Amino acid sequence: MNAAIIGASGFSGEELVRILATHPNVTLAAVTSRSLAGQKVADVMPSLRHKVGELEFTASDPADLAASSGIEIFFLALPHGVAAEFADPLYQAGKTVIDLSADFRLGSTRTYQEYYGQPHPAPHLLAAAAYVIPELTEPKWKSASLIACPGCYPTSIQLALYPLLVAGLIETQGIVINSCSAVSGAGRKVAEDFIFCERNESMKAYALPKHRHLPEIEEQLAKAAFTDCIVQFSPHLAPMNRGISTTIVAKAKTSIEQLYTTWHKAYADKPFVSVLPSGTFPNTKHVSGTNRADIAAVYDPRTGNFVINSVIDNLVKGASGQAVQIMNLKFGFEETAGLL
Repeated sequence: MNAAIIGASGFSGEELVRILATHPNVTLAAVTSRSLAGQKVADVMPSLRHKVGELEFTASDPADLAASSGIEIFFLALPHGVAAEFADPLYQAGKTVIDLSADFRLGSTRTYQEYYGQPHPAPHLLAAAAYVIPELTEPKWKSASLIACPGCYPTSIQLALYPLLVAGLIETQGIVINSCSAVSGAGRKVAEDFIFCERNESMKAYALPKHRHLPEIEEQLAKAAFTDCIVQFSPHLAPMNRGISTTIVAKAKTSIEQLYTTWHKAYADKPFVSVLPSGTFPNTKHVSGTNRADIAAVYDPRTGNFVINSVIDNLVKGASGQAVQIMNLKFGFEETAGLL
């Protein structure tokens, strides 16, 4: 199958190139970047010289891409607002579109405008878009041709909490979530906060109390809980290249044994989620470069809380790897094809 990556100059786009260039079921037919147009992919990404041949970055015009006859699937690694400009004509042309931006993650145009500071660019497509975490979303999503790939923070949080809320094992209110993200989560941009001397040996909270991923987190957790689920979410910028480490405190309604029974049942046939023993604390180093999530929990009898830990690679399971996992499932490939 022929695939295209739109907006491949950022970290997520580069990760998509890396994965798809070695995917056994995919030919990487087009890689676009307005800033890199005309340059060889091998020159910009030298580690892939042996895989990408003479492939070049091309300019990206939504109408031209929609008219392309030989490309079946498009990955959009673009900023919010811009992604919808491409998603609309591609979807109308019958292409499969997997969008890594936030444009189709939220069900409410009002919420989108509140958190992203602009009107939703394609409200007429919201009903057609499927929000997919492969381990959690019901299989009927496979009929969708416009798919929203979840954010990195929400992925790390939902994989830990969603099965517990469905089973009613934790209180839905009073959940406190602290997440630490690698600097690559901010994208490939030049800003004072992200230069080496500012971030090395330094860590800080940011975007409190209403980070842009907050409504996505609450909207999806509410679906699991069948009621409103208001959480306290505090993101932090950590001095590392890759990874997200999330710690969640939730009031327990059952035993730690039942929590683990629920997790094991939910993820028994899910190749990318590892449930670690209680008292084992997940480490971002152990999932770096992979599409895996490691989760674990302990019970604190002093407070009556579960303390839950979840780690992922923000660029892989939190973005590009999950997008490829979605493609694999939609088109009947091995779920693990091209992924570690």
